Amino acid sequence: MSVLFIDCGMGAAGDMLTAALADLFPDKEAVVRELNGLNIPGVEYSHSKASKCGITGLHMDVFVNGREEDEHMYDSAACEAEHTHGEHTHGSHDHGDHTHGDHAHGEHSHGEHSHGGHTHTHTGLHQIEHIVWDLGLKKSVESDVLAVYKLIAEAESNVHGVPVTDIHFHEVGTMDAVADIVAVCFLLDKLGADEIVASPVHVGSGTVKCAHGILPVPAPATAFLLQGIPTYSTEIKGELCTPTGAALLKHFVTRFGAMPSMITSAIGYGMGKKDFERANCVRVMLGEPFSAAADSADEDRVLELSCNVDDMTAEEIGFATERLMEAGALDVYTVPIGMKKNRPGTLIRVICSESKKKELVELIFKHTTTIGVREAVTYRNILNREIVNAETPYGNVRIKSVSGYGVERKKAEYEDLARIAKAENISLREARDRVTGFTGND
Repeated sequence: MSVLFIDCGMGAAGDMLTAALADLFPDKEAVVRELNGLNIPGVEYSHSKASKCGITGLHMDVFVNGREEDEHMYDSAACEAEHTHGEHTHGSHDHGDHTHGDHAHGEHSHGEHSHGGHTHTHTGLHQIEHIVWDLGLKKSVESDVLAVYKLIAEAESNVHGVPVTDIHFHEVGTMDAVADIVAVCFLLDKLGADEIVASPVHVGSGTVKCAHGILPVPAPATAFLLQGIPTYSTEIKGELCTPTGAALLKHFVTRFGAMPSMITSAIGYGMGKKDFERANCVRVMLGEPFSAAADSADEDRVLELSCNVDDMTAEEIGFATERLMEAGALDVYTVPIGMKKNRPGTLIRVICSESKKKELVELIFKHTTTIGVREAVTYRNILNREIVNAETPYGNVRIKSVSGYGVERKKAEYEDLARIAKAENISLREARDRVTGFTGND
């Protein structure tokens, strides 16, 4: 299996994520040709080398109808309102990389408006869907793109207090944001990582000037999208995480935290335009979990399903445990815990393969009183296992042999030892001693 780690130490923006992912591929030219081959209307991708604090990476530019947006065309993407004819917005982000991205509009007349000498039209979420559908993308990529855009629209809807159907996107910014979102979804599908992990997100600090006044960083829509995601701020002034970046992270990242133990096979740097005291880049690392490369052993990705109960009898918990094991759980165990209102309770934890998740969750709800089941992806470092049969004077005995990580052990199965102990009217330990010479047991 493979894992992708995204270092968000300088936030996240659509173009920087695109550049970082493209930088993972040895042939950058071929990747950009593939992106341009998606034939997004009026959009052209261009890449160049860039350096920040002595680190070389990739910078990705997006041209819409031959023109690249710059910071003089629109205010920052943190700006959630641009005009006063009705309540709507069309900002663009300025993460030192560019100023294109999420141009959302709430209630307003939908035609054209003049802005800085340019004439612009507005596009609703329904029109965005048609733009994406017409691209002929792979269905999974298309679904990802629309899901990310829906997150952005929902965030803008919440911020402005208007229905999602009343959220509209600025025309040039729309195609620019579509280009970023489509590129990231396309490249992640191409990489095919089994798990995506991201660091806590650096959002920047300070304020950003908008047409309606001064807003704090992170921008309201960004803050809404980052709910439930670990974030932090430092002395660096500016908007480091944009709504597009936040929505992409929210949709794709499996979990947030420290970089996992992994064997890295490729590293990509997506560079911004502005210079800070820290390298203004998004770094991505592709590889495999460290344990998967361990010698003479194996790595296993499993799920931990957990729930807390305080109103079940011991018999009911025991029955539930048996049913879960019979259904294919790898292990089920309980832990006494203290719950709210000082009630003693029980933590029930089920370890299972991902393919068994749905069935076991249904059984947990059926056989316990819980109203919620937590889920966590975890990894086991496991020894190689083999069951062999040994003939003894007491009949056939199954021997479990394990090896790996410099370890080798053998052990007779409990059920066979118990059978011998009962038949010979001896203790379990004596039964084990009697078969040891025949089984090679330690």
